[in-house]
Amino acid sequence: MYKILLIEDDTSLFQEIKERLKQWSYEVYGIHDFSQVMQGFAQVNPDLTIIDIQLPMFDGFHWCRMIRDHSNVPIVFLSSRDHPTDMVMSMNLGADDFVQKPFHLDVLVAKIQAILRRVYHYSTEESELKTWLEATVDKERNRVTNEVGAIELTKNEIIILSMLIERKNRIVTRDELINRLWDDQRFVSDNTLTVNVNRLRKKLAEIGLGGAIETKVGQGYMALEKL
Repeated sequence: MYKILLIEDDTSLFQEIKERLKQWSYEVYGIHDFSQVMQGFAQVNPDLTIIDIQLPMFDGFHWCRMIRDHSNVPIVFLSSRDHPTDMVMSMNLGADDFVQKPFHLDVLVAKIQAILRRVYHYSTEESELKTWLEATVDKERNRVTNEVGAIELTKNEIIILSMLIERKNRIVTRDELINRLWDDQRFVSDNTLTVNVNRLRKKLAEIGLGGAIETKVGQGYMALEKL
C-alpha cells in the first residue's frame, strides 16, 4: 500500500482527494501546521507527495526545494494558476507532474498511478547493479559510487542515466527521454529536459564524471564508454 502526503490547505478539496485515493487503497496523510511541513514529511515518509502551489506561510515551490534537499520522492504539483512559468518551474525543481485546477479526480488518480508504476516498478524491474566508467550505478537506490565518492540521484536523473548507459556510445534522442520521463508532455518545455540533464552532469562531476555525457546538438545525448 502506497503512502501519499497531500499538502493542501483547502480542507474540502483535501477531503475530496483523500476519499477518492482511499478508494484505490492509498494511505493519505495531510499537514496540520503549514510551518512544519518538513516535520510532517519526515513522519510520513511518503511514496509520493502532492503539493498545492498556493499555501500558507511558504508556497509549494519552497517546500519542493526543501523536500528535494532530503528526498527523491515523486512530487505532483496542484495549482489554480495557469501561468506557463509555474509549470516550467515545477518541472525544473524536480516535480514529476503538474495538475491544474479545476481537475477531474479520475485524471489525478491516473497520473498518480502512472508515476508510481513508472518510478517503483521501474526500480523493481531494473534493480541490478551496473558498472560504467569504473563506477557502480545502483538503480534501486538511485546512487552512483566510485573511488572518488558517491552521489544520490533523483528518480528522473537515474532514469536518464540508465537509458544512456544502456546504449553507451549511441545517441538517445530528446524525444525518447521525454517520453520515458513524463506521461503528459503538455507541461514539459524543451528546457525542462536540459535542466534535468545539466543537474545530472553537475552531480556526476562531483565524482569525476562531469564529461561522461555528451550533447549531440539537435539530436539528444550520449553516455561515453571511455573518458
